[in-house]
Amino acid sequence: MPLLFSRRRTAAAPAPVSAPAPAPVPARVNVLLFAVAGAVTVANLYFPQPLLAAVARGLAVSDRTAGLVATAAQAGYALGILLLVPLADTARLRRLTRVLLTATAAALLAAAAAPNILTLVLATLALSTTTVLPQILTPVAAALAGPERRGRVVGVVGLGLTLGSTLSRTVSGAVSDASGSWRTAYVCAAVATAALLWVLPRALPERLAAPGARPVPYGRMLAGLPRLLSVHRALRVSALAGACVFAAYSVFWAALVFHLAAPPLGYGPAATGLFGLLTVPAALASAYAGPLTDRYGAGPVARRALGCVGLALVTAGAAPVSPVALVAAAGLVVLGTSACQIANQSRVLGLGREVAARVNTVFMLSTFGGGALGSLTAAWLYEAYGWTATLLAAAGFVLLGTAAGGRRRRVA
Repeated sequence: MPLLFSRRRTAAAPAPVSAPAPAPVPARVNVLLFAVAGAVTVANLYFPQPLLAAVARGLAVSDRTAGLVATAAQAGYALGILLLVPLADTARLRRLTRVLLTATAAALLAAAAAPNILTLVLATLALSTTTVLPQILTPVAAALAGPERRGRVVGVVGLGLTLGSTLSRTVSGAVSDASGSWRTAYVCAAVATAALLWVLPRALPERLAAPGARPVPYGRMLAGLPRLLSVHRALRVSALAGACVFAAYSVFWAALVFHLAAPPLGYGPAATGLFGLLTVPAALASAYAGPLTDRYGAGPVARRALGCVGLALVTAGAAPVSPVALVAAAGLVVLGTSACQIANQSRVLGLGREVAARVNTVFMLSTFGGGALGSLTAAWLYEAYGWTATLLAAAGFVLLGTAAGGRRRRVA
């Protein structure tokens, strides 16, 4: 460039050289608000779980029938990720956010007033389908932050989701016990969700897509989701690693519930819930995976996070009846899983602002698929072969996830 400019100066009629245009400055992003909004909305999926026994008694159904509420929550969330999250690439974000929050709050109130289990299940399916804002806020926050701060922002928003899913169970149980009715927890959740209508839309850009971008028809967006996997190797690597680590996470936690209740430990549901609270420090520590991803890249962070999960499984297998060892293992599983997800999600959200919501859709669907497979694996293996065999299955998922991102060359 200096040589080029020097030649222009020696020409007979030198042309003035204009100053280079300044680089675009990343938009301001209210990370704390995004994290709180993600925690409030994702809590709607998990707060009913401690209430299922009370729901069964209140609606005069069996515990197994009441368990359909939890199943509907997971099914609805997966459906919402597939059908609604891709809209964020082209829709008006503020309007979409208002519609989703309003629909979720209305469905929560319908669930609170449900006269029977069928109504409650249908209301749960509706509210979990529309409570997908966490998976819209994450790509929006990453796009606003810019490449230098992407990992840090994804880590903070992810921390909000982790705390929301963890602490919501404790809060809903306390609210239900204090009020004497499981319906009160639904009313509180509806109020908290509706309160976001006054603050969250204002913090969002009008659109996620770049100015002047041509909108993609909705049907074409959905049909093009599989093609994203074939085009972007980074998405393939991250989706497989995310599925594997969440499968290992689900295997561990699903089996841990049965393991703690079985002899010689013989712990009740309260002690099992305490294990979740004791992992909060690990969840807080996992947010540091974001800055590490910004500095070293997603691959090294994800590999070390998978190693953390592997260490947890070794710890749980070496001392299967030690409460201290099991608490330590649970913390390591949460730390490793959350850190791995932050690194992989940061990588896929760097593939371009114009496809951020869609690649996040593919990534999260893969993650949920891995979680479902892990839960099924744990339920069958633990009953048939016990704790050690279940941990070995979880270790198999960790090894597969490590192999998925095993090559150290840069993944674009």
